[in-house]
Amino acid sequence: TLVNRVVLHLVQAIRGKDSCFSSIERQSAGSYYERVKISEPNEFDIMLVMPVARIQLDESDDTGAYYYVSFKRSPKEKGWLKFLEEDGKLSAFKMLQALREIIKQEVKNIKDVEVTVARKKAGSPAITLQIKNPPSEISVDIILTLEAQQSWPPSTQGGLKIEQWLGTKVRRDLRFRSLYLVAKQNKREKVLRGNTWRLSFSHIEKHVINNHGNSKTCCESDGPKCCRKGCLKLLKYLLEQLKMKYPKELEKFCSYHVKTAFLHSCVTRPNDSDWHLGDLDHCFQQCLGFFVDCLQKSQLTHFFIPQYNLFSLEDKARHHFLSRKISHELNNGFPVFHE
Repeated sequence: TLVNRVVLHLVQAIRGKDSCFSSIERQSAGSYYERVKISEPNEFDIMLVMPVARIQLDESDDTGAYYYVSFKRSPKEKGWLKFLEEDGKLSAFKMLQALREIIKQEVKNIKDVEVTVARKKAGSPAITLQIKNPPSEISVDIILTLEAQQSWPPSTQGGLKIEQWLGTKVRRDLRFRSLYLVAKQNKREKVLRGNTWRLSFSHIEKHVINNHGNSKTCCESDGPKCCRKGCLKLLKYLLEQLKMKYPKELEKFCSYHVKTAFLHSCVTRPNDSDWHLGDLDHCFQQCLGFFVDCLQKSQLTHFFIPQYNLFSLEDKARHHFLSRKISHELNNGFPVFHE
């Protein structure tokens, strides 16, 4: 309730402050909204989605995930011009900066709750709010997102391999949904200009996780229950606990890695009967086994962009470190869960 109140206030203010942001809409993403949050709900991801018309995407590297965005014809709304580089590329950096300034000014006007904007984290696409909620604090990541009603780029062609699991028709329908791009610095750029955007599929992931059954009634009120979400919760929780224990060694890992491994596991075991509610223990260990395998090979394929490896080969030592820690947990009855 607190988060909604703060975000609603900000969205209304942002729409009024800059004509470019006038059509911004909020969308909720992340584990809380996928109903796979384990611990206290003290972290929220909110996407601020801006519709854009007729954009051109040019790949900024060979991952197939990062793009330069430009308008195919001059936008009707002249306010966009201040966010363009000389070469016509839409600058993620300039847009984030403008949004951050509006939010920084506006949080001062929020009465009866203390909200501050956290310091900018290098390379992070989020503007982070800290909301004082005694005795603790809530952090809200606000992510600037472009929404384009156009077909997904060629790099996604062979991804989202859900035909056997959710069906060909579901895959086709999902691929007709809007394309999302988030303001995200591509570290591989030779000159870091801050004008790259990364494809985001959080709206599709949320749909798939919430409609995860091979049969349409899986986990509905009167349908059979499965343990898929239970597995994802445990995977996230395990990584969270290990990250708290080894913050330095595991800083490069995030919940998106285990979520991706989980989605691949769902594809390899497409039937609801593979995920009986009573088999949580066994299914969780199978998902973990798959993830450990990815760590040992330093190869975790992006679920939507098959050419993109989410594990960088220069981090092999870190991958092996995590794979050893997980194997230790697996073989010893997960001591970290009891600490």
